[in-house]
Amino acid sequence: MRRTAKLSKRLGQRLITQLVLKGCAIRRGGRLLFDGVDLELAAGEACALTGANGSGKTSLLRAVAGLVRLEAGEIGFGAMDPAEARGDGLHLVGHADGLKAARTAREELAFWSRWCGGGAIGEAAEALELTTLLDLEVRRLSAGQRRRLALARLLAAPRPLWLLDEPLSPLDARWREGFGVLMARHLAGGGMIVAAVHDPLPIAAKRLELSA
Repeated sequence: MRRTAKLSKRLGQRLITQLVLKGCAIRRGGRLLFDGVDLELAAGEACALTGANGSGKTSLLRAVAGLVRLEAGEIGFGAMDPAEARGDGLHLVGHADGLKAARTAREELAFWSRWCGGGAIGEAAEALELTTLLDLEVRRLSAGQRRRLALARLLAAPRPLWLLDEPLSPLDARWREGFGVLMARHLAGGGMIVAAVHDPLPIAAKRLELSA
């Protein structure tokens, strides 16, 4: 596939080209969040996870990342070994930004870039208009600026599968549109996106609603 080849050339590695969920169920704290969840995504496709608070959207993202055990079902990544896919083929950006308040934005972005095997922090900062903020401590950034800093790791260390938990909160209207452009570019290059959302994504996406 042309899209997959484009992303493969940029990353220089084997890629996740498919995400398949079959009959997935998750139980947390003795409560069944959902069961019988199926999903198929190919390179260049996105999915919006919807559902009420507590329906299991975050848990499903974490299960795809290998951080939550399934009660039933299976998760596959095409021909790629699940451990390899989870080790270096995906990004999980949670609802909480996961940033250290005492570090500067530059230190935080550099840390996440190194952790994920990347290094293009200058380009990532420029794309998300963070360049003039890099020497500020994270605690001095606004909520929207911190969110953009958390999302910058997606560009600083490119990986094919983005797992995003409420990625547009608390971005303003301009940056919701701007991040939509970056998501569209990722898909056009052969990437995939699964995003837990309450509001519609600014890109074309499949929809998967979770309910008990």
